Amino acid sequence: MLSWLHSLDRHVPLRYLTWFTCAVVMLLGAFTEIAFHTGGLFAALGFLGVVVGVRDVRQRRHSILRNYPVIGHMRFFLEFIRPEMRQYFIEGENEAAPFSRAQRSLVYQRAKGDPDKRPLGTMLDVQHEGYEWINHSLQPSKLASHDFRVTIGADCAQPYSASIFNISAMSFGALSGAAIRALNGGARIGNFAHDTGEGSISAHHRAQGGDLIWEVASGYFGCRNPDGSFNPELFAQHAREPQVKMIELKLSQGAKPGHGGVLPGPKVTREIAEARGVEMGVDCISPASHGAFSTPVGMLQFLARLRELSGGKPVGFKFCVGHPWEWFAIAKAMMETGLVPDFIVVDGAEGGTGAAPLEFTDHVGAPLQEGLLLVHNTLVGLDLRDRVKIGCAGKVVSAFDIARMMALGADWCNSARGFMFALGCIQSQSCHTDKCPTGVATQDPQRQKALVVPSKIERVHNFHRHTLEALKELVQAAGLQHPNQITANHIVRRVAGDRVKLLSNHLEFVCPGALCDAIAGRAEWPHNVYRMYWPLARADSFAPQAAEARPDGLKVPLAAPGEGRPVDVVG
Repeated sequence: MLSWLHSLDRHVPLRYLTWFTCAVVMLLGAFTEIAFHTGGLFAALGFLGVVVGVRDVRQRRHSILRNYPVIGHMRFFLEFIRPEMRQYFIEGENEAAPFSRAQRSLVYQRAKGDPDKRPLGTMLDVQHEGYEWINHSLQPSKLASHDFRVTIGADCAQPYSASIFNISAMSFGALSGAAIRALNGGARIGNFAHDTGEGSISAHHRAQGGDLIWEVASGYFGCRNPDGSFNPELFAQHAREPQVKMIELKLSQGAKPGHGGVLPGPKVTREIAEARGVEMGVDCISPASHGAFSTPVGMLQFLARLRELSGGKPVGFKFCVGHPWEWFAIAKAMMETGLVPDFIVVDGAEGGTGAAPLEFTDHVGAPLQEGLLLVHNTLVGLDLRDRVKIGCAGKVVSAFDIARMMALGADWCNSARGFMFALGCIQSQSCHTDKCPTGVATQDPQRQKALVVPSKIERVHNFHRHTLEALKELVQAAGLQHPNQITANHIVRRVAGDRVKLLSNHLEFVCPGALCDAIAGRAEWPHNVYRMYWPLARADSFAPQAAEARPDGLKVPLAAPGEGRPVDVVG
């Protein structure tokens, strides 16, 4: 800065220049209006700037405005439009935040029925560490249909033949009524399932008649007494509806595991109150843990009770893997009681939510790969894998995403944000503000009008169909007959430089019955996670046994359960 400007700034701060300019414009505008009957608009605008400046220097909330009156508002405006500017002009095709432009474009194109092919080859760096591909066959197979199914609850009175790609849990309240109707309508046309989310079954879920997976969480919405406890009569009434195909007990969700929630009273509308069985206008609380049970055995007994009350429909639970000994406690309870869920849905920490504390979205819970592997390996090692189907959710939007998850042990995949993109979501990340620009995640009646349900039903159906058609082509290229034949031997990963590994060699897998042999003392523990944490688990409590009570005498500091190699900790 020039010396004379320095001197001027000491006496008349240049940061006030915009404010002073407004005063000058006001005075000149007033003069020209009086003298020549023109300039009144400039006088009014200048006066407005002066008033804003006076307000800025007097207010106590924003320091930037007190020091930079008028012009300081530009900072807030630029901050406001920054996400859009980054998304449209700066963000690269493959920068995931949380979904890349390439991922979103793929969903949009498939949902609209537009061509999803790419010219001139891949945009990915195939030499980059972490690049993955599926090995193909010189004798591709030929499949008749893309409608891949998996039977869940084969031993139940009412087993369910589910698509291997379904809509993940999103509640009415988090999503608009129009969005729920569009999702369920697409599920009905495409013959796949729609998870209700913990907000229970609303009129919008019932309007289209698509298959439902009823999620029952700690708030027992739709099946609760006035005090928030579980009501078996209400549960049986809704669970026996023909539209409800399965019951999913939610223990935790990937985006905010271990965190309850509160829907403020003003947001509890009449429709939400009716669906959840709560009072309109009163805070709606989702506790962090369940009140109907407190032990692993109690949870399995509760699941068996839900199966009976539902008339023999498949019943399972959803959770994000946290303390390994808590999952092992559930597995021990299965072994001791003989009570086994029909399915387990593993939610990855990379999953989405309408709103969650930053620390929870970024640093709580196991990512999908690690959580899915631990659950799959444990069931395989206990010879229970054939009795329990595994679903998974966590940033699954493409056919390769599905193929990779099935290689890691999943029987089917769920997607939430993928189907939101199919509805028109533009990833504005304003879900928690009730100002969703596309009418997907809002309860504002005017904003919901932007979402035309019949059109979006077709897009939801298209996205599902075209994704499974792409999966069919991958399965054919690999020379297989069904996606459930994809294993970790089919997926290759570049680990460093010129080195590549099959996922079966890169990740840890357990042989059938290996845990049973280790428990009986006939073999070594297959991995450190079992050696360290299995003895801590107990079927009668989610709490770990004391370290000194371990039969092998190994001392494990419970305050630091994650010590050691990450791959060992999660199997």
